[in-house]
Amino acid sequence: MSVYATVGAIDPAKSNDFWDAALATIGWSKHADFPGWRAYSEGGKGEGFVLWVCKPFDGQPSTAGNGQMVGFMVKSVSEVDAFYEAAMANGGTDEGKPDPRPHYGPNWYAAYMRDPAGNKVSVVYNG
Repeated sequence: MSVYATVGAIDPAKSNDFWDAALATIGWSKHADFPGWRAYSEGGKGEGFVLWVCKPFDGQPSTAGNGQMVGFMVKSVSEVDAFYEAAMANGGTDEGKPDPRPHYGPNWYAAYMRDPAGNKVSVVYNG
């Protein structure tokens, strides 16, 4: 099994719409899908880092962690912008619009958002 992260979903259909749209902008797609669970990877190959979006196994409500964030490194500033726009159009909430962030590094360009379940997400170009 590869390295993976799991984020909770309150409404899997709503979360899947968000992740389908946002991840498509950077060449990611689902590679596994079954009731309440969906897995995403680069090119939908199921290789490398995998993101699982699911309802919690224990049946309790999903809650976003304080200080937790899933970050995606991308290949261009335009990918950061496209990811952010797709996320906002599909139920995301803004946590920091796309912008240079020189305090992280001279070439750091990033956006921050939350998915429909409140999970924090970043998308970063560090060219």
